[in-house]
Amino acid sequence: MSSQVQSTDPRAKDRQASAPASLPPLEANAEAIHFLNSLRQEELQMLFFSETLVMVSNTGEPQGELTIEVQKGKHKDDSGFMSHCPLVHAFSRGFMDKTLCGNSLLGYLWWNLEIMEQHSQEFIKFHILPMERKMSLLKQEDQLAMTRSIKEGEEVKTEVTFFPWHSTAGFISESANLLLLRVMALRQMVPSNARFLALDTEGKLCYSTYQALGSQTIQVGHQQVKVFIVEQTVHSDEGIPMSCQFYLLSDGHLAKRVQVGSPGCCMITKMPILREEDEIEPRPIFEKKPLMWEEDMELYSRFLDRKEQLRLSHTRYLQQHPDAQALISDFLLFLLLRQPADVVTFAAEHFGPFALSWPPAPALRSSNRRSPFRSLDPELN
Repeated sequence: MSSQVQSTDPRAKDRQASAPASLPPLEANAEAIHFLNSLRQEELQMLFFSETLVMVSNTGEPQGELTIEVQKGKHKDDSGFMSHCPLVHAFSRGFMDKTLCGNSLLGYLWWNLEIMEQHSQEFIKFHILPMERKMSLLKQEDQLAMTRSIKEGEEVKTEVTFFPWHSTAGFISESANLLLLRVMALRQMVPSNARFLALDTEGKLCYSTYQALGSQTIQVGHQQVKVFIVEQTVHSDEGIPMSCQFYLLSDGHLAKRVQVGSPGCCMITKMPILREEDEIEPRPIFEKKPLMWEEDMELYSRFLDRKEQLRLSHTRYLQQHPDAQALISDFLLFLLLRQPADVVTFAAEHFGPFALSWPPAPALRSSNRRSPFRSLDPELN
């Protein structure tokens, strides 16, 4: 992992970033990797929906809104290849201690929740020193590039860090976390002893774990609903762990979010329509029934009409060609008188003299046609 730090503060011209101590790289364990590999595209597509929660204080007063939307998007990589992928978009805006604050998140993911690209922004409008924090994650060939910038007043600090791509196996970004929680709610289970990778508030790689806290019944609007509670903990190496509890409905909708140690929370005020997996019914099997067309008045009427048309057509043809009827009558007369064993040969001998005025032709006319392909024998060309 390599990093570069830049600052626009004039007082920081002579300041240099201290080299981080060499530590063994963090790795997600096998349980986390196995859970991510078990994700199916059809399963994730069931979790594509939008939801809005209200941010409330500890006294129950509304402070803002949080909107989370997951949909199918398109992403173009550096080589220009366009692919369909999950697109996660979340944004919030509200007040914290009467101070305007908000954040936004936009992330493109692979179907196994690996990060393609992500952009996040957070701001707090302090009266004296406003603060704005931005972070971008972008997969570049065999590495993950992270760009962080912090603006406090007029000072802007920018840091660029590169992570080898193989070291990010099991990494759960902010956007992937929102979709992963929906998967856990849909399955009603959390992978046991799974240890994922995540980023702490300082942009450092750390471990992230999930724990199922069981089920609970809460009040949503005028009805009681059962929720599945999952607690996520980000284990930062440089500070205390940060935990957040998510109260999830059976289809993945977020009913409530509580950050441990925070006085407020986010919750829904209206029960959403729960999504259910579409049951694919087996294709109907239609037994073949005999067609009783004689009993169908319409079909039988068409049959009689067609029969009469053919009879009139045949009669008209024989009247216009009396020699045809004479030939057939003579042939049948001789056939019944001689009663040969080989009818085909007898017919050929009977009608043979009538073809003397025509040039002989082979039985298979196509055998005399010139081949469109040149022969390999030069004497035949």
